[in-house]
Amino acid sequence: MTTAKKIVLDCFENMFVHKDFDAASTNVHPDFVTHSPGFPSGRDAFVEAMRNSPMAGADVAVKRVIADDEHVVVHLHVVRPGEELGAAVVDIVRVTDGLIVEHWDVKQPVPPGAEMFQGLERQSSLGR
Repeated sequence: MTTAKKIVLDCFENMFVHKDFDAASTNVHPDFVTHSPGFPSGRDAFVEAMRNSPMAGADVAVKRVIADDEHVVVHLHVVRPGEELGAAVVDIVRVTDGLIVEHWDVKQPVPPGAEMFQGLERQSSLGR
């Protein structure tokens, strides 16, 4: 496992499984930049926004992770409380000097009957 991949997965597990936002923030650079609409940049502002977002109570399953030396792409199935099908989310994260410095994401609702997660040999749920 690349160092960048471990850093990102540790952050995601702390944030989405353990709900330990302080631990998650140790993997994020103070000058962190997100390109996700509706979320602020800066480590403290971003982590606080995540703590108060519907994502904090979501069931998050990692479907695929692709990493190189500084970029990690995480394909997730996210089901927020009250949702049946959830959303497919792809997070793209850049890691520099051992910290997450930049983030992009794309989200797509899972339509009824979708087979978007079929055929994935390695599936895991964070915290399961």
